[in-house]
Amino acid sequence: MTYSLKETFPQGVRALRGAPGTPSGSATTPDPGALAAKVRTLAPSMTRSMQRVAEALAGDPAGCAHLTVTALAVRTGTSEATVVRTARLLGYPGYRDLRLALAALAAQQATGAPPAVTADIAVDDPLGDVVTKLALEEQQTLADTAAQLDMTQLEAAVGALAGARRIDVYGIGASGLVAQDLAQKLLRIGLIAHAHSDPHLAVTNAVQLRAGDVAVAVTHSGSTHDVVEPLRAAFDRGATTLAITGRPDGTVTQYADLVLTTSCSRESELRPAAMSSRTSQLLVVDCLFIGVAQRTYDEAAPALSASYEALAHRHAPRRRDGD
Repeated sequence: MTYSLKETFPQGVRALRGAPGTPSGSATTPDPGALAAKVRTLAPSMTRSMQRVAEALAGDPAGCAHLTVTALAVRTGTSEATVVRTARLLGYPGYRDLRLALAALAAQQATGAPPAVTADIAVDDPLGDVVTKLALEEQQTLADTAAQLDMTQLEAAVGALAGARRIDVYGIGASGLVAQDLAQKLLRIGLIAHAHSDPHLAVTNAVQLRAGDVAVAVTHSGSTHDVVEPLRAAFDRGATTLAITGRPDGTVTQYADLVLTTSCSRESELRPAAMSSRTSQLLVVDCLFIGVAQRTYDEAAPALSASYEALAHRHAPRRRDGD
């Protein structure tokens, strides 16, 4: 049982993306529950004035929901234009839509939802506190990523991978480990997938791709040159391209037909961004893998069984001749 991307999305995957350089799915107003997640994800890439607006929105959604655009600009020491730009960057067509989302978010929080954890790990923290803080941060990162995942983009990505002739995955450093994880998972269900962490090999492989192939770039910053370049080469040759990134406005999205945005907790001295970005990237990888396995179950199930059997046989005790 195979699935064609054209059958799933007759209008074509690039039609889902919108204008070049525009983050995929940006025309869809985000769910109110994703607002706080988007603020945490996008704040590091905002200007300082936009950050002040975003921090006010996340810190007091109920209060901000009652403010006019002029009143919010006064409260944050910015301008009306900055407030509107912030609203649009967060995915809302205008300030009115943002106020509705703020009111809905305030109502959700009133039901007793736990607040976001922002305490940094200190150098003199007891190890037990470190475990607690890390666990809570990981939970928040996963919840934020799940809240802001664009289901249309995810569905299209699953369809593209399920029907791909060949899949290349690009990633460097911590993102390279995530790229390897995705490739090996897809290999185990019978797909032809390879991860490339060497930038030269990535580009030389990318230029061999064509329509019907899929290229995946994993980059939290969205601007890692050694990941952007092979994705650009694959995009230019007609392959379907997917970016898994924490920066939907990053360079990599210019060459991505599909964009899946990950969240990341605030970076600190003892907790670099690579730690939490890896957690959210692995969640997206697992969602892709399960989705593809469901789509191709008739082929995936026997392939998984064969890989389990091969590994079990490899690790079984060897018997001597005559035993």
